[in-house]
Amino acid sequence: MQSRISCFNPTLLRKNLTRFWPLWGLASFVGVLFPLALLLDFIRRGPRAVPSAAEFSNMYYSVVAGALPVVSLGYAILCAMVVWSYLYSARSVSLMHTLPIRREGLFVTNFLSGMAMMLLPYAVTGALCVAISLGYGCFDIGSLLTTILVVIGESFFYFASATFVAFITGNIFALPVLYFLLHFLAVLLDWLISTFAQGFIFGFNSSYTGVAERLSPTVALMSRVGVDRTYSEIQRYEGTYTYQESVLTAVHLDGIWMIGVYALVGMVLLGLAYMMYRRRRSESAGDVVAVGWLRPVFRYGVAALSALLGGQLLYELFWYSFQSGSYYDLLPMTVCLVVAGVIGYYGASMLLSKSLRVFRRSWIGLGAVVLGCVAVCCALHFDVFGIAARVPETSEVRSVEIDVAGNSYTLYPEEDAALLEQVRALHQAVIADEAYIRDKETNGLIPAVPAGDYEWTRLWISYHQGGSAVDRYYSLPLTRERMAARDTYDALLDQLVNSTEMKAKRLHLDDSHYQVEGGNLYVEKTAMGYDLSDREAAAILEAVGRDMAAGNWGTYDWFAAGQGQELAVQLDLRFSGSGEDWRGTDWINVVLRPEMTETVACLQELGLISQSDLLTYRELYPENYETETAATEAVYGSAVSAGRVSEEVTYTYEVPVVGAEAG
Repeated sequence: MQSRISCFNPTLLRKNLTRFWPLWGLASFVGVLFPLALLLDFIRRGPRAVPSAAEFSNMYYSVVAGALPVVSLGYAILCAMVVWSYLYSARSVSLMHTLPIRREGLFVTNFLSGMAMMLLPYAVTGALCVAISLGYGCFDIGSLLTTILVVIGESFFYFASATFVAFITGNIFALPVLYFLLHFLAVLLDWLISTFAQGFIFGFNSSYTGVAERLSPTVALMSRVGVDRTYSEIQRYEGTYTYQESVLTAVHLDGIWMIGVYALVGMVLLGLAYMMYRRRRSESAGDVVAVGWLRPVFRYGVAALSALLGGQLLYELFWYSFQSGSYYDLLPMTVCLVVAGVIGYYGASMLLSKSLRVFRRSWIGLGAVVLGCVAVCCALHFDVFGIAARVPETSEVRSVEIDVAGNSYTLYPEEDAALLEQVRALHQAVIADEAYIRDKETNGLIPAVPAGDYEWTRLWISYHQGGSAVDRYYSLPLTRERMAARDTYDALLDQLVNSTEMKAKRLHLDDSHYQVEGGNLYVEKTAMGYDLSDREAAAILEAVGRDMAAGNWGTYDWFAAGQGQELAVQLDLRFSGSGEDWRGTDWINVVLRPEMTETVACLQELGLISQSDLLTYRELYPENYETETAATEAVYGSAVSAGRVSEEVTYTYEVPVVGAEAG
């Protein structure tokens, strides 16, 4: 009797599901707990807790956007480890390959088994959620279908990627390691390379650039798939009371197209896995890498990761305390990188050969690792790619953020073209003086500059270019002599910060992105605090603007020697801001001075302060400043600066939002 060769075996499918039922059974049990807890909460809180259809859809989408990628990432590798476990034992793989099922049949049947295990817990949990929504009258077919499609798409992608990795390796212990490495390699390399480059490149200040984020699907899905909610204000009546309440009226899932893209990527990975299975040798069971041409990739890849991570660790342990300046010393870092790279190279070789005898005939590979480490260190040290000198053109940026002198500013090309050119000129001047700045960081300004004639300040600039950004951070020495000179970064920085336009930016005057909505006032003498309404805050802001125009507010003294000359009144203004892809709140602390007559008069007209409250901190607490001045003069001499006073400090909290949200 002629035997049949099948491409699909339902018996094997049932065997897999019954054999590995504890995995999907436990996952289903855990999944059921959440809708049951939700149901009990509805019962406990009574009819008033019944959600609307939009609110129930919001729960679906919140789980899909916030939890599904992480859950699927971890659960997929567990399913892959059980259905493909026979590949990692010589006896098991030989037995499976003698069955009257072609490799195509084994591949299809086991993949469908894994997908069934992936989807069963979601199906059980979803069925219970649907029952609850039907029972409470908040069922929405549109959000349910969207959620089902997203769950199927992500489950398929994650299990397909786990299957792809399963055929790369022949070792079940290496499978989860390689799987998670595949999913996070892009962000790991981004972080390692960026942090390493910070130690060499002048001003480079990006520990993570995000340029390759889409190659790490879980990170991309978590950051780019979100819930777009729309709220409406309605009036509620409760007895004799009337109040406004924001009610969720519509909810949409943004970024769903990315899930479709990753599902297509999963199909490609699945096809590659099938091709590898057709050519896979049964004898590769137990090998860390079962695909021959990937073995050199693994060896040198491990060496590179080991060099970047281990090299920085060795440098921090053994040389950082001897480092001169803020940047890596070239020779010690190169040595540390070479040592870590060599360790990684031989470690990978031992894993591949399953032997400790890997040193013979390894000089060519060893030399390649050493030369690679030297080349990377030299390229970054001498900045052969010109990264430090890069200053984006105004036409290339969507916005520029600058943080200096205790304040942060956001500039836009269409509104602040002149200020952006000043920022670029300042940036170019800082780059031109790199050698001077590095020398002062290493050797200091003392005794070359008299006390009181120098100061250090921080400058942070971020050029936003769509989905990427160019971030630079500098610690700058300032001197009176250089600030009085022409075209030095000291002078350009002073001209920028103390320009009328930047002072107006500090207060968000005529700023289309910000609107004053309130604030706080605290009088030190009476220990009285006040909440400012939007009208009061607007009137005070206009008064501060008039003081600014008169030259009585906003001039930043980089070498200020006196403290306590400001009024003992704390004024904070709150602004609401929004842009194309962000929404946030900005608090500005305005330091009041006696010469700010317009602001003082406005506060008095509003009845917030009286004439007796107009005391400076030095007048209110003379003992504090007399003690400080005496101690300072005793230690350093009377010419030493006792500190620097900022006119105001801006704290910005900008929260990105997905889509437009009202309410």
